[in-house]
Amino acid sequence: MDIIERNKVFSTPWFNVVAKTLREGNPNAPYYSLELSDYVSIVALTEQKEILLVRQYRPTVERYTLELPSGHLEPGESPEETAKRELIEETGYQASTVELLGNLIPDSGRLSNRLWCYFANDVTLSCPNPVLEAGIELVVCSQEDLVQYILQQQFDHALHLAPILLAMLNNKL
Repeated sequence: MDIIERNKVFSTPWFNVVAKTLREGNPNAPYYSLELSDYVSIVALTEQKEILLVRQYRPTVERYTLELPSGHLEPGESPEETAKRELIEETGYQASTVELLGNLIPDSGRLSNRLWCYFANDVTLSCPNPVLEAGIELVVCSQEDLVQYILQQQFDHALHLAPILLAMLNNKL
C-alpha cells in the first residue's frame, strides 16, 4: 500500500490530525491518524525495591489514575534524557542510569508515535523535600501492592502496563 497524499488537517500544540490518501481505496475517504511526540514511561525501583507511581487527574477519562512516571519527549531531547527528567519532575527521585526495556507502537491504528519503556534501579531522592509537578501525587508501593492495583483495575493504563510487563519479562520485577 502506498500513501499518495498526506495533509495536516488540524493542529494543536499536543497533536496533529493527518489525512492520508492510499493508492488503493477511495480517494475521497482518507485515513486519519494522529501525529504526537514520542512518549516515555519509566519503571523505577527505590533502594527498598518499591515502585514509584503517580496519581493525577485525567480529564479525558474524568477521574484520578495511577500511572508510571512518564511524558513526551521535548524537541532535541533523547528518550533516555526524557525518562530521567520525567522521573525527577513527577516523583522527586533521580536515576543515575536508566535501561531501555523496549520501544513500542502505542496504537498502530491511529497513532504515529513511539512508546519508549525504561527501567531504573536504586533511584534516590534528588533533594530532601522535592517539589513535584503540579497536580501530581507520588505513590510509593510494594511490588505486591502494584499487582493488586493491576488486578483491581486501579492501575489500568494499558500503555503503562506494557513497561511493567517488559520489566517482569526481563526479571527486573
